[in-house]
Amino acid sequence: MLTFDDGPSGSSGDNATVRVLDTLARNAVQDGIKAVFFTQTRHWHGGGTAIGRALIRREHEAGHVVALHSATATHANHRFMSAEELDATLGRGVDDLRTLTGRAPMLVRPPFWAYDAATLDGYHRHGLHMLLTDLNANDGKIWGVNFSWHKRSNMLRMLAETRKRWAAGAMHMVDGATPVVVTFHDVNSYTARNLEVYLQILLDVARELDIPVAGKPFYDDGGALERAALASTVRSAAEHPQLPGLWNWLWQ
Repeated sequence: MLTFDDGPSGSSGDNATVRVLDTLARNAVQDGIKAVFFTQTRHWHGGGTAIGRALIRREHEAGHVVALHSATATHANHRFMSAEELDATLGRGVDDLRTLTGRAPMLVRPPFWAYDAATLDGYHRHGLHMLLTDLNANDGKIWGVNFSWHKRSNMLRMLAETRKRWAAGAMHMVDGATPVVVTFHDVNSYTARNLEVYLQILLDVARELDIPVAGKPFYDDGGALERAALASTVRSAAEHPQLPGLWNWLWQ
């Protein structure tokens, strides 16, 4: 299950989100892949621009699942907001996406992976279900340096850990398959240029670890994708799923 954070890009030049959408639609691994896009609806260089809003509409019209990441001008931390602030920003985000896509989002991912019981309660008040991740490309947007020399080894290490949970029966099965959530950032130009490489790496490391892969390894139906995503969400603050990298030490 492919997911993308922090978009859309508001760039008028070589737009990374556009490149990601084009690659998902047509590539050498599997055409017509659908993904979950966790959008920043009011970011000053993203969803808050005319280009960004048009891309959110394009994501929806192409059959992807459009979800909420933030509705602030910057990548604001939900965990540090008061209940009133969180309710206000979530309400704005839900309204933004309903206006752009015609339906309210069902999924949310917290900026910086930061949440607590109060944050989760706030999400639920707005009909939002929090999806975290199993694998993370570690491609969060870094100005100036946004490349990776460890794409394959990183995915192999994280998928090996995920395999242990799968083998122990600790992961949900949906429609006959076990979703594995993978996170990228569609505002990262390196990710956008190398997305097809990442897709092949994911298949290669799955085979190396003897993980069975469906005939179509990536979701190509938005409805099936959303069902799988909802089944993989965190339902209670009593759960303590592993967060990516440093964030697990910081927040859990």
